[in-house]
Amino acid sequence: MAGAEQQQQQRPRPAAGARGGASKGIRLSLLTRWSALVGTLLTLGILVALALTRLLPQRPGLVLALCLLCVLPLAVITIRAQLAPILSLFRALTGTVTSYQDGDFSFSLHWPQNDELSDLVAAHNALGAVLRQQRLELVQRELLLDTMVQNTPVAMLLVSEGGPVVYANVAARQLLNQGRKLEGHRLDAVLAQAAPALNEALARGGDGLFTTGAGAGTEAGAEEEVFHLARRSFNLNGRRHELLLLRQLTLELRRQEVQTWKKVIRVISHELNNSLAPLTSLAHSGAELVRRGQTARLPQILATIEERSRHLESFILGYARFAKLPAPRPEWQDWGAFVGHLAAQVEFALAGALPAEPAAFDAAQLERPCSTCSRTPTSPARRPAPCASPCAACRTACASRCRTAARA
Repeated sequence: MAGAEQQQQQRPRPAAGARGGASKGIRLSLLTRWSALVGTLLTLGILVALALTRLLPQRPGLVLALCLLCVLPLAVITIRAQLAPILSLFRALTGTVTSYQDGDFSFSLHWPQNDELSDLVAAHNALGAVLRQQRLELVQRELLLDTMVQNTPVAMLLVSEGGPVVYANVAARQLLNQGRKLEGHRLDAVLAQAAPALNEALARGGDGLFTTGAGAGTEAGAEEEVFHLARRSFNLNGRRHELLLLRQLTLELRRQEVQTWKKVIRVISHELNNSLAPLTSLAHSGAELVRRGQTARLPQILATIEERSRHLESFILGYARFAKLPAPRPEWQDWGAFVGHLAAQVEFALAGALPAEPAAFDAAQLERPCSTCSRTPTSPARRPAPCASPCAACRTACASRCRTAARA
């Protein structure tokens, strides 16, 4: 693109007299042409006056009247003939400027003479060509942008301050209005037909996640869909507008869920192998000792097998208790009161300031991971290490437990 522009700038431009067609010949300025015209008319008047003076030597008044009668009509006709094309050119310039104001840049002008007006017409035509090229590039960019916006999987809604929808892409029409147009409809009327979770997300304000298709009022077998709502406000043409972006995250979350399950399965498989391999070896050793009649070491082998079995049982029961957690009941909690209640159970130190705003979470379920992360030896030799960002750890643990409880 840049190389083409450099080549276009390096091309030699035609001269003013050669633009728009064949050469216009010798250049005569307006001053030269009009000086020659006035000089010709004055010369003609003088010659007529001299001729009339010879014919009527004693009648100067009559000579002057006859001279004016002969020269003035000729001068008026000649000047009008010279001014008519110029006036026509001025009217054409006015018309093309009006066309430019209307967005039509297809007009161009022609001036047959080689003078200052020819330069003006050439500059005007060059301006029209530049505007026409810019308009073409702008249309192509708008077409490219509209194609990208219409084919993006993100649902986009542009809403004015008064409420009507100004713009909606294909994804938004399919999500909110069954593929029909949304432009001109009020946002509250569109949201009345949408999922209640979307209305709740908009009522909360700001960006956030919401889930549709999973609730008491949904059909049996309806799949759960997770969306991310993003909101941006800006001024357009002096009016406040809001851009709503709805992105479906179901596939991404499902891929992440599959990866999480793979990690869990690898951990369980590793723990089972670490427990079952020694049990197999000990059982084989015990059978071999019984076959040889050496039963003195059997109690030790059976005790080891029992210890390994109990360890494996505690590991499996721990995962079972985690999977059987009840559904969380989020309530607005103050961070100071929650951390103070937690400090009464375990000893820890805060690495930073607590958030001033309250948060909605299940305090009973969050006490377990927070107490596990913050629990340290209480002997005088080892002081408790500072807990790294308790609020972030709590939110992460809460989200993990909530997702696990919802799946269960």
